[in-house]
Amino acid sequence: MRYYLIILLQVLYFSLNAQNKQVLVKGNVFDIQTKKPLTEVQVFYAENNKVVTDLNGYFQFRCDTGKIHITFLLFGYQTATKTLTVQTDTHNVISVGLEPFINELNEVVVSADKREKRVSELSVSMNVIKPFEITKNHIVNAEEIIKQTQGIEVIDGQASIRGGSGFSYGAGSRVLALINGLPVLSADAGNIRWQFLPIENLSQIEIIKGASSVLYGSSALNGVINFIGAKVDTVPRINFSISSGVYDKPKNKDWVWRNSPSTYSDASFSFSKRFQNTEFSVGSNLLSDNGYRKLNDEKLARLNFNIRQHSKKVKGLSYGTGFLGGYNMKTDFILWENAETGALKQNEATAIELNAMFFTVDPFISFTKNDLSKHDIRMRLQISDNQYPENASNNSLAVSDYAEYQFYRKFFEKLNVIFGVSDIFSKITSEFYGNHTGNNISAYSQSEYKISSKLKFSAGIRIEYNTLDGISDKIVPIFRSGVNYKLGRATFLRASFGQGYRYPSIAEEFAYTSLGAVKIFPNSEIKPEFGWSSEIGVKQGIKFNKMLGKLDVAIFYSENKDMIEYLFGLYPDPVTQEFNFGFKSSNIENSRIYGAESEFLLHKNFNNLHFNFGGGYTYIYPIETNNTGNSKIVTYLKYRRKHTAKIFLSTKFKKFEAGTNTYYKSKVLNIDNVFLNPLTREGLLPGFYDYWQTANNGYFLADIFLSYNLSRMLKISVAVKNAGNTEYADRPGNIMPQRFFSLQLSGRY
Repeated sequence: MRYYLIILLQVLYFSLNAQNKQVLVKGNVFDIQTKKPLTEVQVFYAENNKVVTDLNGYFQFRCDTGKIHITFLLFGYQTATKTLTVQTDTHNVISVGLEPFINELNEVVVSADKREKRVSELSVSMNVIKPFEITKNHIVNAEEIIKQTQGIEVIDGQASIRGGSGFSYGAGSRVLALINGLPVLSADAGNIRWQFLPIENLSQIEIIKGASSVLYGSSALNGVINFIGAKVDTVPRINFSISSGVYDKPKNKDWVWRNSPSTYSDASFSFSKRFQNTEFSVGSNLLSDNGYRKLNDEKLARLNFNIRQHSKKVKGLSYGTGFLGGYNMKTDFILWENAETGALKQNEATAIELNAMFFTVDPFISFTKNDLSKHDIRMRLQISDNQYPENASNNSLAVSDYAEYQFYRKFFEKLNVIFGVSDIFSKITSEFYGNHTGNNISAYSQSEYKISSKLKFSAGIRIEYNTLDGISDKIVPIFRSGVNYKLGRATFLRASFGQGYRYPSIAEEFAYTSLGAVKIFPNSEIKPEFGWSSEIGVKQGIKFNKMLGKLDVAIFYSENKDMIEYLFGLYPDPVTQEFNFGFKSSNIENSRIYGAESEFLLHKNFNNLHFNFGGGYTYIYPIETNNTGNSKIVTYLKYRRKHTAKIFLSTKFKKFEAGTNTYYKSKVLNIDNVFLNPLTREGLLPGFYDYWQTANNGYFLADIFLSYNLSRMLKISVAVKNAGNTEYADRPGNIMPQRFFSLQLSGRY
C-alpha cells in the first residue's frame, strides 16, 4: 500500500510540475488602418481554447512550449491566423493588426445623417469604399472607383445611381459630390470634376443611394458621393504609389491608329500626423496619359492639405482650414471620325484643348460640449477657370462661396436633432454661358428618435430658395423619413422615403455652342425638376463556421416630375433666329424607376490562406410615362440598362495576394433618336448606326491583379484591366479603353 501511495504522489508531482512549465503568451490586437485597439476579439489557441481581448486590445494565456497557431476572430474584420514559436527563455509577445471588411455592418459613416453612425443603423442604402481598394486595383481617378460600385454608372463623367440619371453632355448632375461634407460641383456646368477629387488622401468614400436633398440640397436628387479626408493620429502615416502602364492594341485591327504603344504614368503621395494639438495632412498627385485614342491626351497636377487646431484653453473647440488645388491640360473626346477606321480617332472638328484650373479653400470652426451638442461653421470658396487656347469664346470663370452653420443636440439618450442653414453664392463670367449670378439659401432639420432599443425613426425637412440674375424662384419645401429595426443580433430592416429637388445648372439654361456637327442650344425656360424615392431593405450579418460576411437586399421605387433631358430637335438659333438641328435641355413630363438590388460579401480563412468573395446585382425598370388621349405611352429612359452585376474574388497567402473583378452590363435600352434616324445619323456619327445594331448586346469585363509584399511596408503589384480586351461603348461615339497593363510600387509607413 505504501508503494502505491508513493507512485501516486510522484504522478501528481510531475503533473503539477508540467502545468507549471506552461509559458505565458501576451499580445495586443488593433485595426490595421486606424491603429486603434480592438476589444472583444476572440483569440483561439491550442485545440480551440479561447480568450478575449480587453478594452485596450490586450490578451494573455498560458500554453505549452513549441509552435502554436493563434487565430484572431472579430465580426467585421478579416480573420487572421499567426504562427508563434513559444519558448521558455524569451518574451512571448505578439502584436496583430486586423483588416476591416468592405461595407461591414459596424462601419462608421457620417454622410447619411451628417453625424457618425454605423452602416447597420441607417434607414438608407449606403456603400463605403476604403483607400486600400483604390491602391489594390490601381485606381488613379475617382470616376473609375465610383463606377465599380454596384448599382452606379458613370457615363462620360455623368454619375447615375440606380438609373437615376442618363447622359446630359456634361451639364448638370443629379448626384451631388462632396469633399468632407461640402458640395464640390462646378458652379457653371453643375457637373463633377472627377480629376480634381483627392483620392490619394482619404479615409473613405461614402455613397448614399436615393434622394438626399433634405440634408444636402439641390443636385442630391439621386444620391450623394462624399469624399472624406484621411483620419489623423499621433502616429505619423505616409502612403505613396508610383505606377506606369501601357494600352494594348484594340481587338479591331482596323482601329489601330499608332505604331508605338500608348503609355500612362501616375504618382501619388500623402502624409498625416498629429503634433500635440495640431492635426495636419497633405496629399499630391501627378498624372500623364497619352491616351488610348487620338487627340485625347491628359496631364494633371493636384495638391491638397488640411490643418485642424485643437484649442488648449477651450475644451472641445477646434478650427482650421482645408485646401484643394489642381491644374489639368487635356483634350476631351467627343465624337469619333467614323466606325470603320476612325472609332479611336477624334473628329478634329470637335477636338478642343482645355487648360483647367480648380481650387477650394475651406475654413471651419467646430465646438463640441460633453458629446451632447456640437456647433459647426463651415465655408468653401471654390474657383474653376476653364481656358480654351484655340477657342477663347468657350472660356469660363466660375466662382462660388458656400457657408453653412450646423447645430447638433442629443436629448435623453433617445432623441438626436440636427439643424442647419446654408447659403451658396455663385458668379459666372463667360462668353460661352454669358455672365450670371445666382444664390441659394436653405434651412434644414432632421431628427432621430429611438423608440426602443431596436427601433429608430427619423424625419427631416428642408426649405430652399433660389435666385438667378435677380429673378426669384418659389420657396421649395421637401421632406424625408426613415425607420431602422434590429430584428436580430445581426439582422437589420430599413425603410425610407425622401423627396428630391434640383435647380437647373447654368449650362442647361444658357449653353450655346457648336462642337463640329453638334449644336447645343440654350433654354432659359427650363424648370427645376422634382422627385421622390423610396426603398425597403434588409441587411444581414453572416457568421458560420468561422466564415464572416454580410448580405444586403433592397427594393426601390422612384418618380420624377419635369425631369431634365437633352432632346434633339429643330430649334431656332438665339442669334440668327434660323432653325437648325441640335440638342436642347427640356423637361420631360414624368419618369418612373423601380427595381431591386442585392450585395453580398464572404470571408473565409484557412490557416495562412484568406479568401474574400462577393458581388452584387441590380435590376431597374426605367420608363418615361406620358399620357396621350386614352392610351398610355411608355418609353425607356435614355442611356439606362436593366441589368448590372459584379463578382469579385481575392485571396491572400503569406506575402502574395491575387484577385479578379468581373462585371456584366446588359444592353442600353434607349439612346437619342438623332443617332438612329436615317436623316441625321450619318451626319453626326458616320457608321454608328450599323455598328450599334451588333455592338449593343451587353458585355462582360474582367480585371485581374497580383501583388507581393516586398516588406511589411512595401508592395509591388501588377494589374490587367479589361483582361479580355472587350470592345464596348458607354454612349454613341465613345469607345471605352481596351486592355491595359500596369505596374505599381506602393508603400505605407
